[in-house]
Amino acid sequence: MAYQVLARKWRPHNFTEMVGQPHVVRALVNALTHQRLHHAYLFTGTRGVGKTTIARIFAKSLNCETNGITADPCGHCAACTEIDAGRFIDLIEVDAASRTKVEDTREILENVPYAPSRGRYKVYLIDEVHMLSKSSFNALLKTLEEPPPHVKFILATTDPQNLPATVLSRCLQFNLKRLPLELLDQHLTHILTKETIEFEAEAIRLIAHAAEGSVRDALSLLDQAIAYGGDGVRTEDIHAMLGTLGKNHVFSLLHALGSMDANALLDTIKQLAEYTPDYDQVLADLLRVLQQLALAHVAPDTLALVPNEREELQALTQQLSPEDVQLFYQIALTGRRDLPLAPTAHVGFEMLLLRMLTFRPVTTQATTYNSATSVAKSSTPPQPKPSSPPSTRPSPVPNIAKPKSENPAPPPMPEIVETTMMAPAPPPIPESLVDIESEYSPPHSNERTEQHDSLALTEENLRRYWRDIVMQLNVSGFVKQLANHCAFESLKEDHIHFILEPKHGFLRNKQTELEKYLSTYYKRTIHLHIRVQDATKEEAAPILATPALIAEQEHHRQQQAVEQDVAQDPFIVQMKEQCDAVVVEVKLKP
Repeated sequence: MAYQVLARKWRPHNFTEMVGQPHVVRALVNALTHQRLHHAYLFTGTRGVGKTTIARIFAKSLNCETNGITADPCGHCAACTEIDAGRFIDLIEVDAASRTKVEDTREILENVPYAPSRGRYKVYLIDEVHMLSKSSFNALLKTLEEPPPHVKFILATTDPQNLPATVLSRCLQFNLKRLPLELLDQHLTHILTKETIEFEAEAIRLIAHAAEGSVRDALSLLDQAIAYGGDGVRTEDIHAMLGTLGKNHVFSLLHALGSMDANALLDTIKQLAEYTPDYDQVLADLLRVLQQLALAHVAPDTLALVPNEREELQALTQQLSPEDVQLFYQIALTGRRDLPLAPTAHVGFEMLLLRMLTFRPVTTQATTYNSATSVAKSSTPPQPKPSSPPSTRPSPVPNIAKPKSENPAPPPMPEIVETTMMAPAPPPIPESLVDIESEYSPPHSNERTEQHDSLALTEENLRRYWRDIVMQLNVSGFVKQLANHCAFESLKEDHIHFILEPKHGFLRNKQTELEKYLSTYYKRTIHLHIRVQDATKEEAAPILATPALIAEQEHHRQQQAVEQDVAQDPFIVQMKEQCDAVVVEVKLKP
């Protein structure tokens, strides 16, 4: 019998054999058990997480000849065995990546009205459905919404963002997640045990890391590792196969950084270069260890490590402070991005580590002394500079006396004076801000910021300090735009309700990402509900007190204050009076 690759041999044949995805399995099992079946399903997720596998199990559950419509197909009847073998006539699998034209879609849909030949249901499995053309989607829409009772559609895609909203609204959508490292590790261990192949635990963990949550990728790498090792799966072979290095080299680099020993650091880099490594991968390993080191400082119980790694991390926590770890992580992250710009990868890697050595604070005492000095200085109230009255200020422009001649020579007259001034400290915002800013008070003083570094999840805090919270979330891009254009509406337990400005309604698709940031900020699961403000009603829609609007009002108020200062400046007044100068623009710079 021909050899069967592990990814096919160990493909699950029923829902109980599925690894991971409990949220999807539970929903489908309940639907099959209670006969509450939808006509169209959409499975989304990255490669190798089980989209097609679940679709085939679902097709078996619908067409099992022995158990009927069930969540536990027998796996032995003709329908189950033919579906497993990929030759069941009523399971039509379509590769949308190769059949993107509308003619292909119409050809498929021509057979939809006809009853199934063998099974109970005719199941259409369209893989990579996002590759269909716009015309193909249009041809599919009506059938997808109201198919015959004997037809079920199962769509699978790795890129749901490219699906039209009209398709998404017609399907039950299930998002399949990447498998956690521990679960993938356990699955590979189980397979090797059943296959009676010797292995090392660290080697399996390296494969699980490289698979990045994909079961199929993990099994393909495992097949390659078995072929490479011959009689077992060993850590040394996995490093050679993946082009990676052991963590010992990374630990040596960090120990040299911790002891501030430049010679030891350069020697370690030189030893590393003898292996001709992929420096990008070395930096990835360094970042991974730094992340584990950061966790070892704040939450050591959350780390699942082999004993020798735990000992190494504990030793490094004595050498590197949490601030050092964060600094090194940021330098490594930025340096990895800039690595292709270096003359050679080796030079870029060496300079990156020297940068870590250079920018690390030398001693804690010096840092403490500097901090104490700065605090002492800041505690002394600043003395205001004595301001001389306008009458005693030397005039930068001399008084021009009019000559007695009939045709006096005109003095040089500038036509435009462009003034650029530094913005003054923003004035404090009153509690009620022109009927728009509600009860918001921005944090302009250090005392105010320290008081609200960690705002509790209360309606009062969300209403008054939503802008503060957005700043502390450290979001960027479209997620930041969404947060800045939302106004708080209500709070019910862990469910936060916001109103979004109508002209920014397109940002609503970033709701899930903002929800994750809020969950991390409050250290609990937050459910976010955002509705777009309805501005079409007869009554005028209220103006939303969004952070963006409040910032705009602050800028406008500061601009007015600067323009007033410029208009009252003695020098500007004198230029206007004596030279007919005109101020055409006042630029406000932070």
